[in-house]
Amino acid sequence: MLVTGFPADAFGTNCYVVATGPGEQCLIVDPGIGVLDRLDEVLAEHRLHPAAVLLTHGHLDHTFSVAPVCGARGITAYVHPADREMLADPSKGLSMDLNQLFGGRIEYSEPEDVAELTDGATLSLAGLEVTVDHAPGHTGGSVLFRLPGASSTWDADQVCLSGDVLFAGSIGRTDLPGGSTETMLASLRDKILPLADDTVVLPGHGPATTIGRERAQNPYLRELADAPRRGL
Repeated sequence: MLVTGFPADAFGTNCYVVATGPGEQCLIVDPGIGVLDRLDEVLAEHRLHPAAVLLTHGHLDHTFSVAPVCGARGITAYVHPADREMLADPSKGLSMDLNQLFGGRIEYSEPEDVAELTDGATLSLAGLEVTVDHAPGHTGGSVLFRLPGASSTWDADQVCLSGDVLFAGSIGRTDLPGGSTETMLASLRDKILPLADDTVVLPGHGPATTIGRERAQNPYLRELADAPRRGL
């Protein structure tokens, strides 16, 4: 499997490109602000042909370029229905301060072809099998994308594109519209902690990590792992 990525011009949002190998179809994950030229360079370098765009959630810094990327190639954008409205109106996911910062200057359009993601679904796209895990908390529609992990970069059974659910040493904020600390902790407990230690995590911001490293060092995961189990 070929996985490459780069940070967007704004907010350092990681845009990823995933394919079975050079010269094949590929998936684009989270095309944010100012990524179009760099994305074209990556696609040309590896001779890749986009088949779809996957969105880990609906925040503007992860979705800004989705319409031009999809429109130029006639491909579908995939998003969880709880975040679908943010594709049409990004302000719904922004704080009052961020809305004032942008000051209504956002020129944005929803992709023509949008498909909705469901928890536990397996997407067969670009020769890849992508498992979708609904992991709300950062937003109501945040998801993880899991794929078989063997590549030239690492030797792992699985890769997890975690969006803004899990970062190296931290987790996503929960104070924006649709966010919930309680729900985020449940997602970490139920969707992140069960993953194998050698799972490579490719987050929405910052460097790659592994589940094992985060289980040992991430204060949020350590607190959950140490908490006593209650109930059945």
